[in-house]
Amino acid sequence: MTLQRNIRRASAIDAEAHTGVAIVGAGACGLTAALMLHDAGIDCVLLERDATPSGSTALSSGFIPAPSTRVQRAQGVHDDSAERFAADIQAKAHGRAAPALVRAYAEAIGPALDALQARHGLGWILLDGFLYPGHSAHRMHALPQKTGAALMAALQAAVGTAGIPVLTQALVETLCFDEEDRAIGIGYRRPDGREELLGCDALLLACNGFGGNAEMVRALLPEMADAAFGGHTGNDGSAILWGRALGARLRDLGGYQGHGSWVTPQGALMSWAVMMEGGVQINREGRRFHDETQGYSEAAVKVLAQPGGVAWNVFDAPLLALAHEFPDFCEAEAAGALRRCDTVAQLAACIGCDVPTLQATLDALLAIGPQPDGRVFKRGLAAPYFAVKVSGALFHTQGGLDIGPDMRVLREDGTALPNLIAAGGAAGGVSGDAVWGYLSGNGLLSAVAGGAIAARTAAALVKAGRNQHGE
Repeated sequence: MTLQRNIRRASAIDAEAHTGVAIVGAGACGLTAALMLHDAGIDCVLLERDATPSGSTALSSGFIPAPSTRVQRAQGVHDDSAERFAADIQAKAHGRAAPALVRAYAEAIGPALDALQARHGLGWILLDGFLYPGHSAHRMHALPQKTGAALMAALQAAVGTAGIPVLTQALVETLCFDEEDRAIGIGYRRPDGREELLGCDALLLACNGFGGNAEMVRALLPEMADAAFGGHTGNDGSAILWGRALGARLRDLGGYQGHGSWVTPQGALMSWAVMMEGGVQINREGRRFHDETQGYSEAAVKVLAQPGGVAWNVFDAPLLALAHEFPDFCEAEAAGALRRCDTVAQLAACIGCDVPTLQATLDALLAIGPQPDGRVFKRGLAAPYFAVKVSGALFHTQGGLDIGPDMRVLREDGTALPNLIAAGGAAGGVSGDAVWGYLSGNGLLSAVAGGAIAARTAAALVKAGRNQHGE
């Protein structure tokens, strides 16, 4: 993939317009930052490459983990805290996530969700029927629709109500810096080929990871080179390319969110709640092959390692009722993904395995005590059985520009660039440098908490600059 992602050096630029903060990318991160900047009285402009903002957020389930929110407390969860959440993040990442960033996100996400609810009308609910892998408390928040598309629509509506400018079909290609490494503007390409310039006092990269750049995936994530990509094609690695040109430090490029429940051939995510509550993954040989409760991200690699790179999610009627609570599953079912099997023989025919092997796999679920892989089942599965064919997919990357806890981009020597900020997919996250480090919700945690912190930092930089110049 050949990208025009340039750094322009100049003492000044002849820009058509000027704003306090230019925000590259109008996903959850950029939209959150814009709302927080508006609340702080700082003008900003969002620039979005697509005609309609969507990004990875719109393709996700829209679930955001956060401790100590008003909604969480209203639901009777009083024993959660930023410290407990941070411990869960680090436990999943085996201690390999950046400690300062973990702490910053864990402390910022609760107040960010409360602010979005109180000031911008996002009506969160708490998903308290089950725990996602790695979480020790019920802290997963969503809008009532339980989709990423609904989250994007709500954030866009709030931005529209606030009157924040959003330039769509504006493909940012050039970042402009002065001789002191201070961002002074950006150049963006319009559909007719024109380049326009926007000056700024601070610049926030809230744009993307690199999951949609096949060349970068092959080089940095070789185990996912042939996997389906379930993310947004705009994840082309722009932020990393700009960072390399600037001499910025990069971090955790081997970290990513996979998903071991990519419905095939329909192409949709099936909720991992079904696995957590007793569902199993069975390969073409009729066998389970991992502890499904360890997480859906690392499950992607394990599913891809099975014969044909596929598995079957197998569950029963009570778990089907749970699955029906998630719109993504309902859409996949409507597209023909769900198979009903009234007997083990029918299920074996569906999977393509022999009946005795499958029967032994299902019988083993009734055993008292842990399975050989360590999983403990509360009950077995009962006919009728339901099955969905899945593969492993790459959803979004978790590595990127190295940032401090204030979201400012760091040079190779660890010093911060004066007014270049990065968050969300553009920055290194809190999942460490491997697929197994991804804690459920880490992507939107980075986007929303990172966007809120970035706004706070950008607002302070803009105000300081204006005070210095007597504005």
